[in-house]
Amino acid sequence: MVRPGDSSAQVVSALDRAEIDALFPSDLPEVEHWERQYPPRQLAPGAQVTRFCPSPTGSLHLGGVFVAMLDRAVARQSGGTYLIRIEDTDQEREVAGAVDEFDRAFAHFDLVSDERDGAAGGDGGAGASAGAYGPYLQSARSRIYLSYVRELMRAGAAYPCFASKEELTAFAEEQRAVKVPTGYYGRWAPWRDADADAVRARLAAGEPYVVRFRSPGEAAGRVSYTDVIRGTISADDNRNDVVILKSSANELRLPTYHFAHAVDDHLMRVNLVIRGDEWISSVPVHHQLFDAAGFERIPYAHVAPLMKQDGKAKRKLSKRKDPEASVEYYVAGGYPTDALWFYLRSLANGRLADLPIEQALAEPLRLEECGVAGPLVDLVKLADVAADLVATMSGEAILAEVLAWAQVYDTELAAAVAANRDVALRALDIERVGVANPRKDLHKWSDFRQVYGYFFPGVFEPVTNPADPRLGELPAEVVRGLATGFLRDYQHVNDSDAWFEQIRVAALANGFAGSPKEYKADKASFVGSTKEAAQVFRVLLTGSNRSPAFNLVTQALGETETRRRIGAVLDQA
Repeated sequence: MVRPGDSSAQVVSALDRAEIDALFPSDLPEVEHWERQYPPRQLAPGAQVTRFCPSPTGSLHLGGVFVAMLDRAVARQSGGTYLIRIEDTDQEREVAGAVDEFDRAFAHFDLVSDERDGAAGGDGGAGASAGAYGPYLQSARSRIYLSYVRELMRAGAAYPCFASKEELTAFAEEQRAVKVPTGYYGRWAPWRDADADAVRARLAAGEPYVVRFRSPGEAAGRVSYTDVIRGTISADDNRNDVVILKSSANELRLPTYHFAHAVDDHLMRVNLVIRGDEWISSVPVHHQLFDAAGFERIPYAHVAPLMKQDGKAKRKLSKRKDPEASVEYYVAGGYPTDALWFYLRSLANGRLADLPIEQALAEPLRLEECGVAGPLVDLVKLADVAADLVATMSGEAILAEVLAWAQVYDTELAAAVAANRDVALRALDIERVGVANPRKDLHKWSDFRQVYGYFFPGVFEPVTNPADPRLGELPAEVVRGLATGFLRDYQHVNDSDAWFEQIRVAALANGFAGSPKEYKADKASFVGSTKEAAQVFRVLLTGSNRSPAFNLVTQALGETETRRRIGAVLDQA
């Protein structure tokens, strides 16, 4: 930590130590107190401490899960620690319920922090252990930040600024007019070296102020640093005196992200920061803050954003434009978690895409293999991955996942399936068990109603109208005749040919041709062929013109339900 009089301090503060200390609570601890409370972690060589830091200003973005996935993987692969810190310093924009939504998402995707607060604050997710480096909610750490802001002010590395919003707007307009970078620096930083008496007068008048960092980079030279993913990056140094502590008019004095993350990463002993590439331009100011506070710099790994194909162009996946950008889209849609994990891991490290899912999920993720161009999110590919995964699952496993999803998002389906577990398991076996190429029409749990819903009496609506257009627009009396004749001699057999023979017998007895060829040759003599007759029974049994083989469907339904559905068309006079 910089001390007054250190060679690194650029100027002496306009205020003396007593005047600076009077701006803060009298019982505020010295920074040494916090350094002792949060000592360096005892880590094995190479162990990484990472953090994922969502802001509760909106729903969780899929890109956030992508970054958190990398955070967790890198930490656990190295024998380190992965933690979640809620960055809620922007309380004016905080969305009610966002933190609770984060908790649900972290639990759903197995991204629960390795550490949590013992009481309020932090992610508090199931499976996390109490952490000695909390609170993990920034608004609960306000006294910590105040101690470090006070120390920077004592050292002359920070100062109070009374510039109004109107003044700041005027500065920016003038800077744009003369075509220089906007910001608070040079002659547009009137409080940087303000006269002490002017500062005292404003304070005595009770005028609100923010605290700004005194940037040492006014000359705006070039700086370079090494990014873990991108290699060497060069940029203009920061010249802007950024705000580090928000307005004194606020009841709760909170820092800006720039300063809060520096203090927290230092005290939580984070030794690798993985974050989105939108923060690349902020690295120079972050390094300045670390240096001024006497913190050891932490390596950064800036992750490229997830992208979407938009016509012929690609753009960032947007929560405002794209429903699939929200994590809730995947939770509510019931995408299998392992399928989404496999897909996201493949986007991070392309070598995993060609591996079996189980192997790919066990392979390490490597930051050096993350590309600098944003990976493209393709829902068609994700659906294919999910279908392949579901095709390998047992009926019991699928049923458990469907019920867990439906109990939240489709309670009618949940009740119907739970009441007919045996039917569900028989249905799930159709064209999946004992076949070389199992069916792959179930991509996510929300598809279950459409694909299998007709098996459940609580969901399926029997066809009672013989004139229903799905029945091929056959005369109502013909439809009734088919159903009557079929049920009179129906045998509940599990043989495809024997089952279809019953349709053929009923069809011939009700004016249908024995084959499409025979019908085509003399349409005037028949009402249709056995093909049209079969479609009547398919619709009566499933409500659709497409389904698995009749014998497979009816064996899953059972004889009683089969007879009920075919006979329903006879209930309407």
